[in-house]
Amino acid sequence: MATVETSRRGVRTYGNWRQPTSPGLLGLGTVGTGLMFVALLIVIVVLMTTNILNAFITAAVFGSLILLLTIRDGDGRSVLSRTANRVAWTSTKRRRANIYRSGPLGRSDWGTNQLPGLGAQTRLSEHEDSYARPFAMIYSPHAKTYSIVIGTEPDGAALVDQEQVDLWVADWGHWLRNLGDEPNMEAAAVTIETAPDSGRRLRREVETNTDPDGPDFAKAMLGEVVLSYPAGSSTVKAYVTLTFAAAPRKGAKPRQPDEMARELAARLPGLTASLQATGAGAAHPLSAQELCETIRVAYDPAAATLIDDAHADGEVPDLRWSDVGPTAAQAGWDSYRHDSAKSVTWAMTQAPRGLVQSGVLARLLAPHRDIARKRVTLLYKPIDPARAATLVQSDVRAAEFKATSTRKPAARDSLALRSAQATESEEASGAGLVNFGILVTATVLDPAKEADARAAVDNLGATARLRLRPVYGSQDSAFAAALPLGLVLTKHVAVPAALRERV
Repeated sequence: MATVETSRRGVRTYGNWRQPTSPGLLGLGTVGTGLMFVALLIVIVVLMTTNILNAFITAAVFGSLILLLTIRDGDGRSVLSRTANRVAWTSTKRRRANIYRSGPLGRSDWGTNQLPGLGAQTRLSEHEDSYARPFAMIYSPHAKTYSIVIGTEPDGAALVDQEQVDLWVADWGHWLRNLGDEPNMEAAAVTIETAPDSGRRLRREVETNTDPDGPDFAKAMLGEVVLSYPAGSSTVKAYVTLTFAAAPRKGAKPRQPDEMARELAARLPGLTASLQATGAGAAHPLSAQELCETIRVAYDPAAATLIDDAHADGEVPDLRWSDVGPTAAQAGWDSYRHDSAKSVTWAMTQAPRGLVQSGVLARLLAPHRDIARKRVTLLYKPIDPARAATLVQSDVRAAEFKATSTRKPAARDSLALRSAQATESEEASGAGLVNFGILVTATVLDPAKEADARAAVDNLGATARLRLRPVYGSQDSAFAAALPLGLVLTKHVAVPAALRERV
């Protein structure tokens, strides 16, 4: 949740992002503190039933385990978490589960190029909304969710008054807050993708609108523009993915695609209309063909030129959902090789501390010359208003426990308590509560430029005041999560969410 303040100069700033915490001793959460007391009890029992040597050994074992939970790096990950991550990656590599081959020569029996990993079970269907616009709907059987993708054309903040930008930010906040009131809303994601411009669309536009009887000078000038303008230019595409639960209520039977499509068809016009007020520009649902092209190009950037050429010739490439995946892919510890490109994905581990202005992410979202294709995805998980009150109250209690557990609380603990109380006050006045995260994917066509792309993202993360770390051991899953597929990551992990929040 973010508060909005106005400085003396009239520039609005935003902040007060809170990371959920649970009360505990020695920096441990509720589960860690409970484990410590259980360990003390076991040590006492061993001491009473055996001898002091066995009690000392037992205390050393539990003490080492608690120490592994207490020591954390700059990204907030404990030694035990990093060790478990490395062990899991070693097991994955030993089983060769990080290697994917598809197509007629692949390992799959059906010979198609289906999506790998988290997207393998997804199914695609196309329907029409109440405005007769075709829209693609993605069904995930494992997570039991349906997703729709909305394409937008952001206006940008260039030559726009600051008052208008503030209105856009306020409307965006209201749009996110209203997601919590949407029935069966599971998650939302905003994907900003920058890529080189091939110039095919410009050439097609010029050739279509050029008058054969026009002046030779004008036609020569347009021809020169078509040849020179695409050099060094980039395209910016934005997608908003909305994910809904298949079951109308908890414990109910999941709805079938046709039934869910009828409901979403009636709600799509309202969602796209409200999205346009946030500065997203013209918003329209993506058709199945458009979505297939987007995912296909993400896994094989070399196909972008072929698809643009086909559209320039007035042809529509025949793509099916079973053929948008890569022919070959291999996940590494800190990178992901797929078809004609290599990608690295970072995840946000800490939101900006303090107050920021509305353009804090501008450089991170803008095209960069050292990165062929860059994808920045903001993941949102709206919290039901009924559950939000309980969460903020629990957060206040945790902050109070940490601030009052010592006689002289640290300045950071006192500031965290005031921040939690401010969040509680805002929620009580009607503000929404949303969990969010950020994934940044950098794709290069030449593996030799990977080091330049890594350095560029590190610098861009610093300008955005974000702490980013590569998703070690899960690069393939992070790459898929950054795509407009509507994947809800919390539904694909083995550890329950309630337990993760308390550790």
